[in-house]
Amino acid sequence: MTDKHLSTQFDAELSGISTRVLEMGGIVEAQVVNAVYALSNFSAETAVQVLKQEERVNAMEVEIDRDLSSIIARRQPTARDLRLLIAVSKTIANLERIGDEAARIARMVQRLLDAGMSTRMQLPVSDLTYEAELATRQLRQALNAFARLDVEAALEVLKHDDQIDQEFEGLMRKLITYMMEDPRTISAAIDLVFVAKAIERVGDHAKNLAEVIIYIVKGTDVRHNSIETVESLAR
Repeated sequence: MTDKHLSTQFDAELSGISTRVLEMGGIVEAQVVNAVYALSNFSAETAVQVLKQEERVNAMEVEIDRDLSSIIARRQPTARDLRLLIAVSKTIANLERIGDEAARIARMVQRLLDAGMSTRMQLPVSDLTYEAELATRQLRQALNAFARLDVEAALEVLKHDDQIDQEFEGLMRKLITYMMEDPRTISAAIDLVFVAKAIERVGDHAKNLAEVIIYIVKGTDVRHNSIETVESLAR
C-alpha cells in the first residue's frame, strides 16, 4: 500500500471523526434549546425529550472516543494531526458535559412542575431564557469555528464570554430580591439558581471549545489567559 494511499485513508478517517463531532454538537445544541423551551413553557414532554437525547450523546462520546484510540494506535500521528485528535477528545468531553447541563435543566423543570410551579409564578424565567440564548449562540459559534478551524471566529467566542457571566450575576441579584420580598418563592428560586448556573456552564464549555480550536491550529495552549494575551498568542 503506497504512502499516498495511506495518507488519503488517514485524511478520510480524520474527516469522518470531525463530521461526527459536529453531529454530536448539533444534538447537544438542540438539547440546550429544548431544555430552555421546557423551562420557559413548563413543558414536561419537552423535558423528557431532552433526557432521551442525553442517552444518544453519551453513546456518541463513547463511540468517538473508542475510534480516536484506534486511530492513534494504528496511525501513530504526529504534529497537527495528533493535536487534532487530542483536541477532538477534549471537544467531545465538553459537548458531553453541555448535554449533562441540558439534562440537569430538564430534570429541574420536572421538579418545578412536580412542586406545582406554573408560569403564573412571578420569577425571572425570561431572564434565564435570555442567558440561555447567549450561551446557545456561543456554542453555535464555537461549533462553526470548529467546522472551519477558524481562529478568528474562536477569538470572537472568547471575547463575548463575559456577557454570560454578567447576565448570571444579574440573575442572582434578581432571584435574591424575589426571595427576600416573597418567602413563598424561595424553593422555586433556589431551583432557578441551579438552572442559571447550568446555563453559565454551557457558556464555559463553549469557551473551552474555542480554546481547543486555537490549540489545533496554532499548537498553543491558551487556557487561563486574558483575552488580550490569547489574541497575542493566536496571531
